[in-house]
Amino acid sequence: MTSSNPQKGGSTGPAASAANPPKHEVNPDAKDHWRKGNSLFEESKFEEALKEFTAAIEIDNKYSDAYFNRALTNRMLKNYDGAKRDLDFVMELQPDSADAPLLIGDIAEANDDYIGARYWYEKSLKINPDYTEAKTRLERIDALMHVNASPKGAPSQVSVQQYKQPSDKKEEQQLQEGKDVIEDGQIKSLAFYKSEIKFDSVIGLEKVKKYLAENVVLSMKEPRLFKKYGKKMGMGLILYGPPGVGKTHIVNAVAGEANANVYVARIAQIVDMYTGNTEKNLHRIFELARQHAPVILVFDELDALTPKRGGGGGASDSSALRLAVNAFLSEMSGVEKNPEGIYVVGTTNTPWDIDPALKRSGRFGDRIYLTVPTYKDRKKLFEFYTRRTPKNHLSYGRLARATMGYSPADIESICDKATMKPLLHEYTKQRGRNMTMSDLISIIKDKETASSSLDEWYGMVKNDVITKTEKQTVDGKKQEIVKEGKLDAQEKVAYKAMVNDIKKNTSPRRIRIKRFMRWWAVHLF
Repeated sequence: MTSSNPQKGGSTGPAASAANPPKHEVNPDAKDHWRKGNSLFEESKFEEALKEFTAAIEIDNKYSDAYFNRALTNRMLKNYDGAKRDLDFVMELQPDSADAPLLIGDIAEANDDYIGARYWYEKSLKINPDYTEAKTRLERIDALMHVNASPKGAPSQVSVQQYKQPSDKKEEQQLQEGKDVIEDGQIKSLAFYKSEIKFDSVIGLEKVKKYLAENVVLSMKEPRLFKKYGKKMGMGLILYGPPGVGKTHIVNAVAGEANANVYVARIAQIVDMYTGNTEKNLHRIFELARQHAPVILVFDELDALTPKRGGGGGASDSSALRLAVNAFLSEMSGVEKNPEGIYVVGTTNTPWDIDPALKRSGRFGDRIYLTVPTYKDRKKLFEFYTRRTPKNHLSYGRLARATMGYSPADIESICDKATMKPLLHEYTKQRGRNMTMSDLISIIKDKETASSSLDEWYGMVKNDVITKTEKQTVDGKKQEIVKEGKLDAQEKVAYKAMVNDIKKNTSPRRIRIKRFMRWWAVHLF
């Protein structure tokens, strides 16, 4: 356990000890300090949070939630003895709390005391047999231990299973093959790489390329200049936009221009089923990044890894992801204090789903919107993706009109599929031929394999960002109810360009224009 959320309110995990509120009435002043402590905890300001929880306890010495949150904060600071003392008070004040023994078990596990951890997780389950977090942790401990069955009433014979670390030679071979070294769900080594992609392979997005060239590439090429003017050499940046617009591609281009190390971290590699591994994996990624600086560290689909906490249910309220968010906050705070040479980039299609604490200045403070390609960009994309294919004269203007509203990834896929037609012709007829306009148009006509991926995506996220009015019948009377989207007023301003694009591309008029333009270019041009 690397981090958590001290807020209470019915969720499962160590942060939920107030699911059963204390019987006595809490002093209002104590509650104010408790709330301040929660806010500071979420910002990873653990020392300050500790003072607030202590102040709450001094005002009300029977405030069990304050004891629990102070214990959790002490656990984060690795003050295990202090945490245990507070948890003793919690169990005395709330004997039916399943969270206190769970956190004691977590502390035991952090100290490699598997037998003790197992005891406390079992105790937590005795109090609440449906406690998912305790079940998960107990399963993890059982996977780490051999428990030999013994006669009823006799103590179990327990031995810790020893895992052998891979030899340096084997690990080195995996890294040379571009493979990450992951054992038992924990990252050991990462295959950082150099990118050969340059800005000339990024079509359009001129303003974005200029910004990245000045703020990232230049700092890696001219660190002396940045130090002279006191400019930090490192940053947190979110690249957001519809799927397929080239977010990861442009990061690779930045790395290629700067000749920097780069690593793309994906959620499947980070998140592990066993509690604690996810936070350890995040810490290990940042630890290795510092060893490979200057480095560009990319977190693909950042919204899936760091969803908003307290969203009212679902994955964002799960204990595991709450811990992952807090672990990420802690790591980004470390980068903020010592950013030299580490550029952390998060990519996402839905930036409003990322926890707000990550988006403040100093963490992922900079945000850049990557738009869909314009008509001129689509022409250049078709030229780029057919540049190595033997071809007859192609009408790039017609192809661009036929793919109005398509993403760069959609256009790349069309060109790739069209290339197969002359290739298969040579294979079956034993004589070659060039790619033709007919090859490309036939692929575009096939809506099952070459339709715009953005049409569906715009429709899917429309309800996330657009306020809509619905008619409902209440007590036999029809009423109009306005349903707000996910975005608050501040987010609507921050993501104005993307919100406007979504509104424009889901309007009936725009949909009709796109359909007509595509049909006209394919059939009548």
